[in-house]
Amino acid sequence: MRSALLIALGLTIGILGTAFAISALHQRTPLPKAVMTVMAYHMSQLEHSVKTQQCDATATRANLERLQSAALDIPGAFKGAEDPFMKSSDKLQGALRDAVAAAPGTCAVLATALQPVDNACDDCHKRFR
Repeated sequence: MRSALLIALGLTIGILGTAFAISALHQRTPLPKAVMTVMAYHMSQLEHSVKTQQCDATATRANLERLQSAALDIPGAFKGAEDPFMKSSDKLQGALRDAVAAAPGTCAVLATALQPVDNACDDCHKRFR
């Protein structure tokens, strides 16, 4: 009886150890998710401004600049990603550069400036998500 109990205990400890090891191997850096979460936040703030027709030029510029800054972290966050993914990232960064340069002061200009950014995000998410 004692040996059966020790065998069962050994198996249980072995299973738990294996589960912990597999969990540790599957954990990655939280940076990719964090970059996308920050970008989603600023994009939602901009879209909300357009939707409610309350486009403050200062807040819009701040959100666009923060979105652009977060997009610059994509290559570092997704090291080793495929070349098409990096090209999509470059496309997004170009669209954000253009949006910041447009300095949207009205909701109509902001909506127009956000369209290429939104398209770049959608294209990438459809292909690589």
